[in-house]
Amino acid sequence: MPREPMSVVDRGAACLLGGALGDALGAPVQYLGWTDIQRDHGPEGVLEPPRPALVTDDTQLTLFTADGYLRAWVRGHTTGEWEPVRVVWESYRRWLTTQQVAAPELGATGLVGDERLYSSRSPGLTCLRALAADRPPTPEEPHNESSGCNGVTRTAPAGFAPTAEIAYDLGCRFAALTHGGTGGWVAGGAFALLIHLLAVKARPLREAVDQVIGRVLRDDPYTANTLNRAVLFADEHLAQGFESVRVDRLGSGWTGPEALAIAVHTVLVYPRRSQFVDALRAAANHSGGSDATAALTGNILGALHGTEALPRDWLAGLELVDLLTRLGTDLGHSVTGADFDHSRYL
Repeated sequence: MPREPMSVVDRGAACLLGGALGDALGAPVQYLGWTDIQRDHGPEGVLEPPRPALVTDDTQLTLFTADGYLRAWVRGHTTGEWEPVRVVWESYRRWLTTQQVAAPELGATGLVGDERLYSSRSPGLTCLRALAADRPPTPEEPHNESSGCNGVTRTAPAGFAPTAEIAYDLGCRFAALTHGGTGGWVAGGAFALLIHLLAVKARPLREAVDQVIGRVLRDDPYTANTLNRAVLFADEHLAQGFESVRVDRLGSGWTGPEALAIAVHTVLVYPRRSQFVDALRAAANHSGGSDATAALTGNILGALHGTEALPRDWLAGLELVDLLTRLGTDLGHSVTGADFDHSRYL
């Protein structure tokens, strides 16, 4: 049974905020090996985000995904023109502008009018090169063969599409705008579908993960098998009572399938609302793409539990909280049919 509308709205905000918290936690250690993380942060690794808690390009692009999707949604409701992939591509191109100049143009509105988003947070070269192209690629006609994790880390907003199938399709196509390898865009669709099933449809976590694996198997057995290993390792962890989470068994998280599998594994091990911090710490403290894996974990737990799960002391130091809350809330409004200010997306 779908969730109550206000519950979905709350989960829209929590999904984006939770992802940003994970991003900020993992950002300082994303290029460090586990030994180096322990050297710099102690034997347990990084335990909380720095203050201020600065996000990476993953969260920036998630905001531009949300903004683009909402612009497409508003346009569809006012004119009947429904082209979310094209509009999100245009949104990503606006983000690209923020990485090329120091400040907004006079009179700029929307996200490109916010000078905070002009901070360059080491964006991936794959994204930069793909977005400099003259036309948007598709899964059928890709511009590259990359399966890097930067495709999946920004597709959570697609989870607030009207149906599960649309969420999956848009997640695939949004990721394929920069990442043409099958794992790169299928992971994006899988993630969007998981967010939809948790935040909108109120599916139990394990049931939602199983449904995602079944859907993904039709398009990419490798990604499906990687996610299935995440489930099996979580079952093994819980059955044997291991003291620590061994996410490294699933890879480094530099590819989309690995990053999503690490996040799914971590959430299955730490599924309760009270375990949000434990889950993000486990997802960040490993040798690999710590910001991506912790961000995906935060997105999932936010979609599952809502804002009550988010640690208030962490939120107090997080940048862009106002934008994350507004865009996440409006995503929830859009999928439930609740009123929101359409003028922000015209």
